[in-house]
Amino acid sequence: MAAPVVDAEYLKEIERVRRDLRALISSKNCAPIMLRLAWHDAGTYDKSTKTGGPNGSIKFEEEYSHGSNAGLKIAIDILEPVKAKHPKVTYADLYQLAGVVAVEVTGGPTIDFVPGRRDSSACPNEGRLPDAKKGRQHLRDVFYRMGLTDKDIVALSGGHTLGKAHSERSGFEGAWTKEPLKFDNSYFIELLNEESEWLLKLPTDKALVEDPAFRPYVELYAKDEDAFFKDYAESHKKLSELGFTPRPSAKCCVKTSTVLTQGAVGVAVAAAVVILSYVYEISKKKIN
Repeated sequence: MAAPVVDAEYLKEIERVRRDLRALISSKNCAPIMLRLAWHDAGTYDKSTKTGGPNGSIKFEEEYSHGSNAGLKIAIDILEPVKAKHPKVTYADLYQLAGVVAVEVTGGPTIDFVPGRRDSSACPNEGRLPDAKKGRQHLRDVFYRMGLTDKDIVALSGGHTLGKAHSERSGFEGAWTKEPLKFDNSYFIELLNEESEWLLKLPTDKALVEDPAFRPYVELYAKDEDAFFKDYAESHKKLSELGFTPRPSAKCCVKTSTVLTQGAVGVAVAAAVVILSYVYEISKKKIN
């Protein structure tokens, strides 16, 4: 499918969508599942074949029925009225913007968002997303395939600060943090807290502490939330743009538009993957 024309009108429409998403995600407390949707649409990217990635294909049953995407049809359906109201905006942009706003409204960092992603009906084969039951080498295999780094792996894993796992979707039950609707650095604090047995720690979570290359980032983010927010915002942006090359004019225009929008709305919240196969929903009305 053709990429959208990112002109002044498209940028205005993106800002209207942003406002609608803020209201929707805040009212439904569905930030965790929106973040998971964005990550799972993007996390199928393969840099060697240039397939998968943030292209909206997760809206098709062929892909959302993958085991690692269990429950995400809920998020897809929640966003349909927004898409119907703003038909010009692609599903690919909508899903990635929903992830950005989910971080923002829960107190995380402001993530730079550049629109212009094209939609695709080509669904990747199942098995490209991380398996929470596996360890450090599996994490590297999956994220290196996307073109991401060890730092990206740890920073994006901090997204576990939002939501909880549901046994019927992932085989695991519980939350990673004490406040699963607040984006902060508590995921890393809890990872290093050996006494927090009641909080969820999956094999892929434990790998971050046990691996000598991952652990320094865990320790840094546990003591310095600003460092985590900065790195998370950068890694999230990279993930949301895998296989996507913004046009120079779109980058320029959206930067101005974003500054104007933030000034108008007074948004001062900021920058907060990963385990993409995890369920980051918070159980409230079971949409999380």
